Amino acid sequence: MQSPKIDIDKLGRPHWSDEAKNSAKAVLEFVQLLMNDHNFEEVLRRYTGSPYRQHNRNIADGIQGVIKTVRDFVKTAPEFSYDVKQIYVDGEFVTLHSHATLKEKHRGDDSQGLNIVDTWKLEDGRLVEHWDAIQGIDLSMRMYSLFFGGKVRNANGVF
Repeated sequence: MQSPKIDIDKLGRPHWSDEAKNSAKAVLEFVQLLMNDHNFEEVLRRYTGSPYRQHNRNIADGIQGVIKTVRDFVKTAPEFSYDVKQIYVDGEFVTLHSHATLKEKHRGDDSQGLNIVDTWKLEDGRLVEHWDAIQGIDLSMRMYSLFFGGKVRNANGVF
């Protein structure tokens, strides 16, 4: 199975400043390692020790919380991938609009998987805070969210 590669050149905007490009690159490298490559050891190596406040109530604070959640998810869906469709940079915030799928055969099929909008706050080039909104597209993903989306694992609130 080939993990999809996020192409910053395709997603970038010609009007971005160098700072905006660097912020986008920092987020996309993180997402590539975590969501597509499932390289949890490298994510731990690069991001442990940095503050990381999580606003998805189902994920514990810190990089370890994100890794645990994605690692557990990938155990049941090893072909899980994250196709970034749009990226927006506004100062210290980077937002991705993405299509996540559980099976390789569903990549590119917008009737399957999850519609996800993620926003990260960066400070000094480091990812320090994360918000998301997730919409199940097909029935199985809507049911998954209904049954498994309720356990609160941090006290940060969604906003």
